Amino acid sequence: MAPQPPSVHPVVHAMAERVQAHLARQHELARLHEVTPVAPEPDVETIETIAAAAFWASLRREEGRSPTISLAFLPPGATVQPLRFERQLPLSPAGLAKLAPAVERPGIHLGVWRDRGGEFRVWGTTRHLPALCLVIETVTSGLLVVKRRGESLGKFVNVVVLEGDQVKFVPELDAQVAETDDLAPSKLGIDLPSPLARSADVLMQLAVSMRAHGRGGALIIVPSGSQAWEESVVQPVLYAVTPPYAELTTILRESEGGAVDRQPDVRRAVDALAGVTAVDGATIISDAFELLAFGTKIARRRGRPQVERVLLTEIVDGSARVAGALYQIGGTRHLSAAQFVHDQPDSTVLVASQDGRFTVFRWSPAEGMVRAHRIEALLM
Repeated sequence: MAPQPPSVHPVVHAMAERVQAHLARQHELARLHEVTPVAPEPDVETIETIAAAAFWASLRREEGRSPTISLAFLPPGATVQPLRFERQLPLSPAGLAKLAPAVERPGIHLGVWRDRGGEFRVWGTTRHLPALCLVIETVTSGLLVVKRRGESLGKFVNVVVLEGDQVKFVPELDAQVAETDDLAPSKLGIDLPSPLARSADVLMQLAVSMRAHGRGGALIIVPSGSQAWEESVVQPVLYAVTPPYAELTTILRESEGGAVDRQPDVRRAVDALAGVTAVDGATIISDAFELLAFGTKIARRRGRPQVERVLLTEIVDGSARVAGALYQIGGTRHLSAAQFVHDQPDSTVLVASQDGRFTVFRWSPAEGMVRAHRIEALLM
């Protein structure tokens, strides 16, 4: 008996039309700008079917572990060097769970396409996806991320996060940053100084890498050439770096021309910088990504009041700005980050929690208070 297609979870059904509309807009833009090659454009049924299979597969256990898989909608001929199965497999939760141990490493996708009879099948694996390819990943039990392949090499754009009965749509962020030192919108969904806003892709990579080590950490970004931050940390600084370590700075400067692909070097330098955030205490870098110190202990700046409330926001559509008490945002690391930004309003602090939450702290001039902006929906 042929396996029955997975039933569609009501939440999956609710989000599929909106995901399809998002992808349709992106395909239209690609046609206008003559972007090639691009992946096939999925319809609502395709999104529902693949997402339902992924959702039910995520609830299964294989050798005591939740399956971690990435499903990409494209035919074998639309990718480079695909690994093709001799017999294509049914798109079933049980089958996906069985395959998961072989494809759980980052960058490996199970290819899904319709056979001649119109049935969805898993045809093999690939590491290479064309622009706008629909990708649905299982992160853990009941937690899915729907994303699309971006137009830049190695970039993915999260569209929606589905967790149990909750659906969080990620707004389309494509901020054009002016060449000024003023605050500007960024791809993190929060206003940043223009130099940082222009480097939002690097900040995103740092955030992903910090989140990946699973130990939690705080990364403080201060203006280049400023020593004011020293008034907000316990002295002496045990792990001060002299001269500032500028590997990532140098690589980014050398890659500005774009003549040579330095992305592997950027990723390596980003991972090295994010790695030191696992040390107890905060890591401090300049807005040019120079490492100044790590393992620092934050202290309230002399003469500054204790922070009691912050502005809470989240990078999902419909998220409200809510002023709340400090205990609502997290533990000691979050409280210290809020105090640092309150005392050093030109700074930006990224905080990774051990449970996967990720928060960006910035001073909000409009509200006259610290803003705690959650962005983990961008990082999964």
